[in-house]
Amino acid sequence: MYLPIQSERLYERIVSQIEQRIVAGDLNVGDQLPSEHELAQQFAVSRTAVREAVKALRQRGLVEIRPGRGTFITNTTSDTIRNSLDMLMKFGVTKGSGHLVEVREILEPEIAALAATRITDEYISAMREAVEIMDTALDNVDVFVEADLDFHLALAEGTQNPFIPILMDSIIDLLREQRKRIGLTKGGLQRGQVHHKKILDAVTRHDPQGARLAMQDHLKQVRKDSKASVVVNAD
Repeated sequence: MYLPIQSERLYERIVSQIEQRIVAGDLNVGDQLPSEHELAQQFAVSRTAVREAVKALRQRGLVEIRPGRGTFITNTTSDTIRNSLDMLMKFGVTKGSGHLVEVREILEPEIAALAATRITDEYISAMREAVEIMDTALDNVDVFVEADLDFHLALAEGTQNPFIPILMDSIIDLLREQRKRIGLTKGGLQRGQVHHKKILDAVTRHDPQGARLAMQDHLKQVRKDSKASVVVNAD
């Protein structure tokens, strides 16, 4: 049975504009796209929306990401292996919600610890801005979740390791779905925000152990809320 067609997503509009510029010859093979921050400002969207657009363009073989250098227009075909993890998990997203938490528990405490030793003011400011947005969106799941994703993205980029944001990007859609489900549980967003502020504080103080522990506590809460959200959605 087919599902109703949903309205166009924000990142798809970004993809459409870039594709049009490629077709028109305004962008040629080898040209570099502006940074994610610059694109987010130009399109007046979140950096998460820009990352999804770049991901979609990469899947279509229109751009390639060169770690440490940027995103470039290309004419190569899509590399399906890059997206195998995302596709594999999507086939079992409901049953595998606990698996997603396990992946996060393995990766994110060490990401937080590493970021605490390397992060620059640029990414601290991005994390702080995301926290401020979440503070104003405790009754708006969609806005809160996008800022939440930006928070974790800035943390990953703060490690200064170009492979880590790519790893996080491979599960970004699953993270969005998980956070939205948690947002349906009573107090889920508020509890998450308490932990976000503790993580930000530790990272700002360049305290790797504190950041690690704060992230571990956050993910323990995520695990509890994920289980509770299954009951809420079942009702």
